[in-house]
Order: sequence, then C-alpha cells, then structure tokens
Amino acid sequence: MGDISRFEELFLPHLDAAYNLARWLGSGDEDAQDIVQEAYTRAFKGFAKFRGDNPRAWLLTIVRNTTYTWLRKRASQDKLVPFDEEVHAMPAEPVPSEAYQEARRGQVEAALSRLPAEYREVLLLFEFENWSYKAIAAALQVPIGTVMSRLSRARRRLQQELAHDRPEEMGDEL
Repeated sequence: MGDISRFEELFLPHLDAAYNLARWLGSGDEDAQDIVQEAYTRAFKGFAKFRGDNPRAWLLTIVRNTTYTWLRKRASQDKLVPFDEEVHAMPAEPVPSEAYQEARRGQVEAALSRLPAEYREVLLLFEFENWSYKAIAAALQVPIGTVMSRLSRARRRLQQELAHDRPEEMGDEL
C-alpha cells in the first residue's frame, strides 16, 4: 500500500501537465486521456526504477514516449487524416471577437500539429509547461544546444505556418 500512496503523492500533481503534453503532441482530446492512463500504468509498473530525482520530468518522458508509440500505431492503422471543416473553414464576413479567438486557436493547434515532432515537443515543454532548457535536455536526452536550436527553429516554423494560414481580411488584428 505504501508504494501506491507514494506514487500518487509524486505523480498525481502532474496529471494536467501529462494530459496537456499528450494532447499537444498530436493526439487530440479524445486520445490524450487514454494515452495518459496508459502512461500512468507504465509509470506505476516501472516505479521501482524511479530514482527520485525529478518526478515530473520522469513522468512526462513516459507520457512523451507513450504518445509517440500511440501515434505510430494509429498511423499504421489509418493512413489518411480526415479533413477538419472547422479548422479549415474561412468566415465569409467579419466575425465577433470570441469567434475570432476560437478560429485562431484552431489555426494555432493546426500549425502546431504540422511542426516536426522534435520541434513541437521542445516548443510545448518550454512555452506551455515552462520547463528550462536543462530540464528539456535531460528529458529528451539531448544536449542543451540542441534544445535551443530546436526551439528557435520551432518558433520560426510556427510563425511561418501561422502567417501562411492567416486570412488576408483579418489584417493586423493579431
């Protein structure tokens, strides 16, 4: 019983971060819950191997790996990505502020999903999860310089993707 309590104490506080990472790495809302459940199961099974240094980084590394495994399985099952009318729809007339924000959020999510995985994960961990370069480098097992260059390239690519998606009639409202 002590192992379960200790596991919950260390890893349940990071449930939201785990869900966000799975969702943003490309699995979407529906799959993210399943991925996080599977990742927590894997983490519990491997809990004896946990050295106790950084529970968040250890768990999110498992979530990351589980997400990529999940995405590879899904890609082999269905080679086609369905066209999302809501993401690609263009309003014919000016839209209210809330609707504009929702459309732009969809554009950002779509642009993020088009980034290469190694760029997307660094960008998400740094910008959304507020990880340091050092923590990202440790979790991804790459040098800090690699994290910095991937982050720079990710920002540039995301900016290009968003500029490409930006409808002309929205002007300089961004």
